[in-house]
Amino acid sequence: MSPSLEARGLTRRFGSFTALDNLNLKVEGSKCVGFLGPNGAGKTTTLKMFTDLIFPTAGEAFVNGVSAQADRKRALASCGVLIETPEIYGSLTPREALEMIGGLRGMAAREVRRRTDDVLAEVRMTEWADQKVGRFSKGMKQRVNIASTLLSDPEVLLLDEPSTGLDPRGVAEVRDIIRGLKRENRLVFFSSHLLSEVVDVCDEVALLNHGKLLFHDTLANVTGRFVAGATDVNAEFVEPIADELVKGSIAMIPGVEGWTRQDPRRLTLTISGGPAAKAGALEALVALHKGLVSFKESRSALEEVYLSQVTDGES
Repeated sequence: MSPSLEARGLTRRFGSFTALDNLNLKVEGSKCVGFLGPNGAGKTTTLKMFTDLIFPTAGEAFVNGVSAQADRKRALASCGVLIETPEIYGSLTPREALEMIGGLRGMAAREVRRRTDDVLAEVRMTEWADQKVGRFSKGMKQRVNIASTLLSDPEVLLLDEPSTGLDPRGVAEVRDIIRGLKRENRLVFFSSHLLSEVVDVCDEVALLNHGKLLFHDTLANVTGRFVAGATDVNAEFVEPIADELVKGSIAMIPGVEGWTRQDPRRLTLTISGGPAAKAGALEALVALHKGLVSFKESRSALEEVYLSQVTDGES
């Protein structure tokens, strides 16, 4: 059976505040799903109900078809979880920390030792397996945290904003690890408010705002459904581009509806007509022989969707 997560009418209220409002969502199969939304949208609340850390006001959460509320132990047996920002005792080594976590999960000592080597290799921490965690960078600590979620070889991984607080190198390392995780016949479901992170690693996206699910679909379907009309594309050249060339040859390129100058070598072109028009514009700009070095949308398609769907006052 394929790994799966399902929320049925999942609702959580804190007094008069509704953190999550009647969430109905089902994801299944070996893939990476980004749970996207601004801070305060209800993402962490949802993950905590999937793991039975907090009780829903209404509805039910299922992991691999088993209710986390009715049978928490069985539901979470095949689930690895990393919620918020856990800390590892600084006096422990990664190996010792994982042995402790394996014991808490009730795993046999022999199995813990075997899996420890495997998961540390998976998160690229073998070299530091016997060094004290207290000396590690935030990114290295987060890799050990991710290793702890893999120790029981879970089918489902729940990760709560795993890149938060990391420097650019740490963010890149964690994203690369997540890309690798989805190749291991696992369902990876992780929350994020970083659009670039979701675009970089996810197959599907679910967008939450004010506790309500706005949509869940593949990235391609989401951007195709919501993004239409003209898009702005930044073009950068090696050589300065004269106004006469812009007003003449560039302005006459099919699909180019307008332009603005950023500096002598950079332009922003407004192009309509979809991917085919952008491809044609790219070919025409290369043919000018002015040393085109960059041609990319001012905003990603997912960013266009996000800004059009998420309303103010979300945090």
